Amino acid sequence: MPTFEYKARDRSGKIVAATMEAATQRDVASKLREKGLFVAEIKRPGTGLNTEIKLPKWLDFGNRPGIRDVTIFSRQFATVIAAGLPVVQSLAILQKQTDKEGFADALKKIREDVETGLPLSDAMRKFPGIFDRLYVYLVKAGEVSGNLDGILERVAGYLEKQAELRGKIRSALTYPAVVLVIAVGVTFFLLTGIVPQFAQILTSLGGEMPLITQVLIAISDFLQNAWWTLILAVAAVVVGLRLWRRTDGGRRATDRALLRLPVFGTLIQKTAIANFSNTFGLLLQSGVNIVEALDITKGTAGNAVIEDILDEAKTAVQRGEQISATLTRHPRVFPPLVSSMTAIGEETGAVDAMMQKIASFYEREVDEAVASLTAALEPLLIVFLGVVVGFIVAGMFIPMFSIMGQLS
Repeated sequence: MPTFEYKARDRSGKIVAATMEAATQRDVASKLREKGLFVAEIKRPGTGLNTEIKLPKWLDFGNRPGIRDVTIFSRQFATVIAAGLPVVQSLAILQKQTDKEGFADALKKIREDVETGLPLSDAMRKFPGIFDRLYVYLVKAGEVSGNLDGILERVAGYLEKQAELRGKIRSALTYPAVVLVIAVGVTFFLLTGIVPQFAQILTSLGGEMPLITQVLIAISDFLQNAWWTLILAVAAVVVGLRLWRRTDGGRRATDRALLRLPVFGTLIQKTAIANFSNTFGLLLQSGVNIVEALDITKGTAGNAVIEDILDEAKTAVQRGEQISATLTRHPRVFPPLVSSMTAIGEETGAVDAMMQKIASFYEREVDEAVASLTAALEPLLIVFLGVVVGFIVAGMFIPMFSIMGQLS
């Protein structure tokens, strides 16, 4: 049988390094666990870390890992942990599977920290751009409960739902955005390329121009000679809004306004409720206590209004009140259905299961809201294009008809 080198940690935390004969690495890990040792690394002498398990290459969309990369990593990590491989060796295998240099470097540093005795969750906390607070807390819960592979499977499922939700919203907004960009481009071409030629013709023919034509020519002259001021103005407004949004008051005001928008506000609200239910339910299922779960969920809400409500709920829970009581006080953000189902979950002791049901319901609601948004935007874009083109055509041809009438 082959001989394997291993490093393991005993109950006092001391690193033990030795060799063992066994048929496979899994047998070594099993024998070490029977001895009460925590496996840190297993390798063949002189060969480095064994990479018998071959995992598919990840799709590379740039050096910075996205939600898809973290999802795939979580699923693969859960698979190799469930197969009996130690954490250090699992990280080494996954490090070699990613083509994204930034992600590979992060996994390498995490592996090195774990080798020195640092818990996996604390090692991941050093990379908040990849593993957010929610992810770190769930990994910590998995370490404490001894169910790391199960927690990672739940995290992967959660991230897949989040990615699917974002994809639906992105696809719903892609078509209107493309149409709007084309409309702005065509309008700019007409105003800077066609209107000036008509203006020269009308000026040469003489006659008094109607107000609509004067406005059209003024806009055309402005776009030809001072278009850069328009860009500067738009940039100044965008920068100003971004700076204002960084303040507490500005963020609350803009988030409150977003929730009150027609059509868009409903979509934002339902998406936020689906995210809240998914995140809160996942944390409770993973063994995180309710106060910490509310605090973490607040940090992932993405909307200041909802964050304030969840902060209020956390304070209320610490006083001994129920979450549903707080949600009931904010029916414009959390409809009665959410507060009622949460109250049922609290009465039956199954808040986590009820949160999953709320999330499933509102994910379907998001689908319907996306369809409604697409259906509402299409006629609005058509009307917008019609008004713009109609204004340009009227401004060019009304004086032409007037001059032709005078000549006849």
